[in-house]
Amino acid sequence: MDTKNNKQNDANLNSSPSGRLGGAGLELPNDLGFYGEFGGAYIPEILHGTVEKLKEAFYAIKDDASFRAEYYDLLKNYVGRPSPLYFATRLSEKYGTKIYLKREDLNHTGAHKINNALGQILLAKRMGKTRIIAETGAGQHGVATATACALMGLECIVFMGKTDVERQFLNVQKMRMLGATVEPVTSGNWTLKDATNEAIRYWCSNPDSFYIIGSTVGPRPYPEMVAFFQSVISEEIKRQLQEQIGRSYPDYLMACVGGGSNAMGTYYHFLNDERVKIISAEAGGLGVETGETAATISVGTVGIIHGFRTLLMQDEDGQITEPYSISAGLDYPGIGPAHAHFAKIGRTKVYPVNDDEALEAAFELTRLEGIIPAIESAHAMALLKKEIGTFKPDDIVVINVSGRGDKDMDTYVKHFNM
Repeated sequence: MDTKNNKQNDANLNSSPSGRLGGAGLELPNDLGFYGEFGGAYIPEILHGTVEKLKEAFYAIKDDASFRAEYYDLLKNYVGRPSPLYFATRLSEKYGTKIYLKREDLNHTGAHKINNALGQILLAKRMGKTRIIAETGAGQHGVATATACALMGLECIVFMGKTDVERQFLNVQKMRMLGATVEPVTSGNWTLKDATNEAIRYWCSNPDSFYIIGSTVGPRPYPEMVAFFQSVISEEIKRQLQEQIGRSYPDYLMACVGGGSNAMGTYYHFLNDERVKIISAEAGGLGVETGETAATISVGTVGIIHGFRTLLMQDEDGQITEPYSISAGLDYPGIGPAHAHFAKIGRTKVYPVNDDEALEAAFELTRLEGIIPAIESAHAMALLKKEIGTFKPDDIVVINVSGRGDKDMDTYVKHFNM
């Protein structure tokens, strides 16, 4: 670990912020990548140069017209954006309000993950990188990264916990068909945390590789960079609401959070708009009181994991405790630093959603609207029942359906005895 750099991080937690998060007006993160007390770059010395070059390259392309033109061309003609903002008639009737679904499940590869993967792969090519590594839990980020690598003709290695390899085998097959090497991880609980551990170990041994992190986690600049590439979601929501209802903001925004990339993309351009209530669903598992949970914001304490400071599931000795969720994409023991900060200052409200609540919400969406969501997205849909008494008939509620449920059919079939 880079002790000198870490001490500098700690000494500058409250330094004056610079840069804008999505042009929303919130001056975050600061010069050292902190969102309040969360964030930073707690990295081994061997990665310091690699991360600094990445940071410089990212800031160079943020306002580069040629980069943005290439990126947006891919989003339009390859991904199929803009994804629809769909008015859910029957769901709206049930909950007595106006519910719109942001259909990220209709993107190429079936989730929001492709937005970030394409942005980072273009950056990797500009930096002259030829070997790409990634971690994945539910497999959607792995598929998106493998897809981007196939498109660009780059080598791809994806680390995935053995438990997730088994429960998300369809996505493993897709990654292999796309030419990626999938490395099953058998340390820890064999899930997302452990896949990330192995990816970072490999990165330390191969610092010339380009590590595409799939969520708003990791050392600076990753949380900011992933948020930037996912911000197309809220950019479209603003435009689509203006077109459909004559105003550019909702009353409520809802999304699920694990590491937090789909949520950050959904909230990005609304964070400084006090008219918009922002509500997140984290994975409650079997219940926060059982210990079998991944509700990091609800039960976590401040700690350091995977190169950044955040709220973390850990014991009294600072050892990481194993998260649990029926969702392979939400069972992470930490949370993106921006989400930790927004929850702490009260900008976002966060509910733990238990497995059974998420499954019930998935079944409800399927039967009312003919949309089978990913289990991760079902956690966001479950927020409707958490807030049902607060909605007014004319309220505009936008929920991000971050992925489709093909990968979770075995789980759904088992649960509903179909």
